[in-house]
Amino acid sequence: MAELRLGPLLRYADGSSATVWVEASRPCTAEVRCADGSRGESRTFQVAGHHYALVAVTGLPPGTSTPYEVYLDGAQVWPLPESPFPPSVIRTSLEEDDLRVTFGSCRWAAPAADAHDPVGPDALDTLAARVAAEPDGERPDVLLLLGDQVYADETSEATRHWLAARRDLNEAPGSGVADYEEYTRLYYESWLDPEIRWLLSTVPSCMIFDDHDVIDDWNTSAAWLEDMRATSWWRERLLSGLMSYWVYQHLGNLSPSELAEDPLYAAVREAPDATDELRAFASTADADAAAVRWSYRRDFGRVRLLMVDSRAARVLDEQNRSMLDPGEADWLREQVLDAPGSYDHLLLGTSLPWLLPHLVHDAEAWDAALCRGERGARWARFGEKLRRRADLEHWAAFPTSFTALADLIATAGSGPGAPATVLVMSGDVHHAYVAEPAWPDGAPDARVLQLTCSPVHNSVPPYMRFGFRFGWSAVARGLGRRLARHGRCAKPPVTWRRTGGPWFGNQLMTLTLRGRSARLRLEQARPDNELETVTESTLSRT
Repeated sequence: MAELRLGPLLRYADGSSATVWVEASRPCTAEVRCADGSRGESRTFQVAGHHYALVAVTGLPPGTSTPYEVYLDGAQVWPLPESPFPPSVIRTSLEEDDLRVTFGSCRWAAPAADAHDPVGPDALDTLAARVAAEPDGERPDVLLLLGDQVYADETSEATRHWLAARRDLNEAPGSGVADYEEYTRLYYESWLDPEIRWLLSTVPSCMIFDDHDVIDDWNTSAAWLEDMRATSWWRERLLSGLMSYWVYQHLGNLSPSELAEDPLYAAVREAPDATDELRAFASTADADAAAVRWSYRRDFGRVRLLMVDSRAARVLDEQNRSMLDPGEADWLREQVLDAPGSYDHLLLGTSLPWLLPHLVHDAEAWDAALCRGERGARWARFGEKLRRRADLEHWAAFPTSFTALADLIATAGSGPGAPATVLVMSGDVHHAYVAEPAWPDGAPDARVLQLTCSPVHNSVPPYMRFGFRFGWSAVARGLGRRLARHGRCAKPPVTWRRTGGPWFGNQLMTLTLRGRSARLRLEQARPDNELETVTESTLSRT
């Protein structure tokens, strides 16, 4: 008899359809049955001895909330027996409905409920508890998980014990994961958390990776990549990371129509064992970043979301350094400018913040200039060492890409069809803040903001808290200008100011979008298992 190993995860949902992801213990037919009679089914596919299905449910009535159950080979496996949680539901939308978007990044798996948590309460666990306590109350319409859903290089004590039973941790990659099977362990540890499991079964989610989904500072530079490729373990880590990301995260980002047109998905479903097909795909992605697109678009009525890959799509050649390869940059521009006037809000999800504290921005631009040789070979060597040690690899470290994004945002936010807001949503930096740019030739018609929220469940040491606060100060701006002059850096095309934060703690931001209005709320998890509102504000001008 097939058992449910992981899931269900409610991934895609719109006005009439949804997808539900599951992992089963053996080959079987997975079926989703809704209380209104809607249903969908799919045979599992196999990767590396694991069995998965993504079930598309179509024909759902718009604007409804429908409980559902999951069956494997005709036997009910969800809800779990004696579950303390309300029924999992699929909510379909109406274009005129409010849209609540909750987002954050950087989540270590929470320890067992009776264990000490060294980084404090998990904000996603706490959100789950609130939604479960008030199933008919306010809940997100979608979760945006902006990177570091799993930590392949910083494993928990429990996972290290499990790894030690498989191999010698004194040999590389040590306590980091080494292969696909070990990646599955990370997802089990994270997504079998009872609160998280239930939350992901009843709130749709969109995901994108960041560095720790593979390794800290992934694709920092060409020299970094060359060093990693020279190791004995890197290739297997990377291929396994991309394979598992495709299975556990990327598939669910796609709509039923996109899945129907995806040749890799078709090949994986048709193969008796799709490990070779998926490994070949990951090898292609490793060899040529431009051959694979992880970015994607979702439209929620008159809200357009573009989730942008700011890790795997990089061009790392120092003289042509870019956050996005040319094809990815063209895709982003096409999606932003498609059907102007057809959306009221543009959400750009990128794991790495576009606008940083001023000193951090200038340090990254200065370091990029050193690394490309602006001050000679000795400074270039110093710049590469500093880049790796200080994690200087955000948008500011790709100055051409920083400028291109500023220009694209200004274009999207200007003119008679401009949206009310253009919001860049990011994580990564283990604190939260709001920053607002200004253009020297006048602001766009849209309100443009950088919204950064991190971590969901992690920590930041006190010295870094001081550094992030100091980075916004007038003194720090002066230091940053001196670095920029030394690196002969071009002046950024925008200036910006911090309008909120910095806030530290395990936290989530929620956008509430109604027509052309937008409101932002930041909530932090407290030890009493409550989310406390830290700040709430109106974002849109109209």
